[in-house]
Amino acid sequence: MSDFRYFKTHRTWEDWAGMLLGVLIVLSPWFPTQAGHEVVDAERSYVILNTFAVGMLVFGLAQLEYVALRRWEEVAAILLALWLIFSPYVFGYSGDGLLRFYHSTLGGLVLLLAALQLWQDWDLSDQDMLKHGQ
Repeated sequence: MSDFRYFKTHRTWEDWAGMLLGVLIVLSPWFPTQAGHEVVDAERSYVILNTFAVGMLVFGLAQLEYVALRRWEEVAAILLALWLIFSPYVFGYSGDGLLRFYHSTLGGLVLLLAALQLWQDWDLSDQDMLKHGQ
C-alpha cells in the first residue's frame, strides 16, 4: 500500500515527462512511416502545422506545471491529448497507419499523464499547489 502513495503526489519527473512528450509530438511527422501510405503534400502541411502547435502547447504546459502548478494546465493538456488522438480523422490521414499510431499513442500518453496529475492535484489547496517543485 505504501507504493500507492507514490502516485498520490505530483512529482517533477511527471512535468519532465510531459516536456519530453511535447518534443516527441513535434518530431512525430518525421518518424519512419510505411512506404506507400504517405499523406499528400498539400494535406501534409496542415498535419505538420497541427502537430507542431499541439506539441509546443504540450511542452509549454508541462513547463508551466514545473514552475507554477495549476489545475487548468492539466485540463488543457487533456483537451490537447484528445485533439491529437482525433486529428488523424479530422485531417484525413487516418489511413497513414504509423502516423495515426504515433499520434494516438502519444496523445494517449499525454492523456494518461495529465489525468494522473489532475487526480493528484484535485484535493490540494492553492497554497499546497504553490509549493510544487520546491
